[in-house]
Amino acid sequence: MSAVLPIRVFEEKSKYNFEGLLRRNGIDLPPLSIDTLQVNVTKLCNQVCRHCHVDAGPQRKEMLSPEGIAKCLEILERHPQITKLDITGGAPELHPGFDVFVEKAVALGKHVMVRHNLTVQLDGNPQTKENKEYLPEFFAKHRVEVISSLPYYQEYFTDAQRGSGVFQKSVEAMKRLNAVGYGVEGSGLVLNLVYNPVGPYLPAAQAGLEADYKRELRDKFGLVFNGLFTITNMPINRFKLHLDKSGQYEAYMEKLLAAFNPAAAAGVMCRSLISVGHDGRIYDCDFNQMLEMDALDAKRNKLTIFDFDFGRTLQRPIQFGDHCFGCTAGAGSSCGGATA
Repeated sequence: MSAVLPIRVFEEKSKYNFEGLLRRNGIDLPPLSIDTLQVNVTKLCNQVCRHCHVDAGPQRKEMLSPEGIAKCLEILERHPQITKLDITGGAPELHPGFDVFVEKAVALGKHVMVRHNLTVQLDGNPQTKENKEYLPEFFAKHRVEVISSLPYYQEYFTDAQRGSGVFQKSVEAMKRLNAVGYGVEGSGLVLNLVYNPVGPYLPAAQAGLEADYKRELRDKFGLVFNGLFTITNMPINRFKLHLDKSGQYEAYMEKLLAAFNPAAAAGVMCRSLISVGHDGRIYDCDFNQMLEMDALDAKRNKLTIFDFDFGRTLQRPIQFGDHCFGCTAGAGSSCGGATA
């Protein structure tokens, strides 16, 4: 039996009002489709990044159960409208069922994307010490789209956000991906990078920053990739704690609010994506998931993969909160980068 939640209990104490801003601008944002099933299979990670909204790390133990993996595959098989599987974490490759999940989703004809942090290739599993150096070949065999965070093309800024030595490991991991064809023109093997600002700033223009990344990584390290996604740091969890401690939270929120862009709002990812947590609960996006803002149907019942109904899920009202200002500021922010 699905639980009924009080209406928007997570917004009652906020001085910001995202939905009020939408109303004042005459903007309605219902779901348009469900073409992507984004699944957070684990919060276990080999890194502890300062901006991580998941609070992932080497000590986390949350894992999607084998039953949960099977249910996601069943949903993908039953619904051809869902064409993409986006696997994330933590470091999703550290889930013991990761390889089989990818293989079966590909066999169903789905486009599989993996949020790959690069360094897991070299570090392996921090809990079991399992080696992950096979990943480039595995990805290439199944023609997985690889999406990898690289905060900047310079060592200092990357290590400041992700930890000492991360940049050099990331360069080595990219070389291994390039060696099997990722990012190489004509290979069909897609490697996209993700940029997050180092600090409480909005990302620079995506096209210009992508050109800078391509030039610097090619000229200095001989590296190639396909595209760059710019993603705004969301004021939640670990990054919010950093903002609070440094006294920058209010200023950052005001910056996001001042940069609100109606065109970016129209393209927010929650209109075409659903996010699945390690326990099978469904959310409107990965950020809502980390705040435990469950996706609710029209009767305000929680949605899960274990009683999944496509029509009921598509007709849900999207849950909004303060962090949504991050997705609608400037050129917008989504798991696929800028939205406007």
